[in-house]
Amino acid sequence: MKQDLAITVDAVVFAEENEHLYLLVIKRKNDPFQGKWALPGGFLEEDELLHTGCLRELEEETGLQLKEIQQVGIYDEIDRDPRGRTLSIAFTTKLQQRKEIKGSDDAEEAQWVLLDDLKELAFDHHKIINDALEKLQITR
Repeated sequence: MKQDLAITVDAVVFAEENEHLYLLVIKRKNDPFQGKWALPGGFLEEDELLHTGCLRELEEETGLQLKEIQQVGIYDEIDRDPRGRTLSIAFTTKLQQRKEIKGSDDAEEAQWVLLDDLKELAFDHHKIINDALEKLQITR
């Protein structure tokens, strides 16, 4: 039996400034989790590579243009997305300082938040963030 499978990409972008660690998050404009904070990301298009899709989604939702990101991992929990079976591939990077951002596309708002002030997030994004911290060898 054929199962529909969606592929998404998520960007975990940190910035360290004045010995404080910030994370780039967006407020979701649409369901599921409308109005909740989440990592920038979205659905991969048929004709793009994973990292290209991640960079595109990041720019579409926050205005942030990056060239280099590294893969964190693949997230495949069966019920991670209420819309259906979805695999997400996450990417991360750490910037030397926060850059100007602006929420657009599927993001009602984009914001740099202190990592220590991070509250509830959509999907399984807390797990992805923790994995990205480990990948970049950042201790809290």
